[in-house]
Amino acid sequence: MHQRDYEAKLCDFIRHNAIQAEHVSFEKSCHSVEEAAEATGTDPDSIVKNICMITPDHRLVVAIVMGKDRVSTKKVGRIVESGRPRMATPDEILSLTGYPCGGTPSFGFEATFIVDPAVLTMENVYSGGGSEYSLIKIPARELTRANSAIVARIRK
Repeated sequence: MHQRDYEAKLCDFIRHNAIQAEHVSFEKSCHSVEEAAEATGTDPDSIVKNICMITPDHRLVVAIVMGKDRVSTKKVGRIVESGRPRMATPDEILSLTGYPCGGTPSFGFEATFIVDPAVLTMENVYSGGGSEYSLIKIPARELTRANSAIVARIRK
């Protein structure tokens, strides 16, 4: 699929599920937190990361943390009661989410989503927008509604 196809698929999901989010496309990559902050003209503290992991029993878990934070796989494993997950490979991310690594959104596919409470201290956040060239601007509380997330401390 082409990047615009991934973005269109995410926009359709947003529309069909009445999610209060704005899809924003850019000319340059916003794969990293720094690139995303530069592209949006915001502080890196407004960017969230979607860390895709695979549990020992082969379930997809997406840990959503602030861009500056790191995820504790030990904490995630305890929350999902499966043992420590491993990081998903780019091929697994594409296969399991339907979106490429670097553009994976915080919702729109089957997974267990866990949002760190620090994310909910923000009014709005930017998250993966379906490709490396797009982001979603979404109220932090709407993010948890969109993905039926578990809210738990998962940052190191």
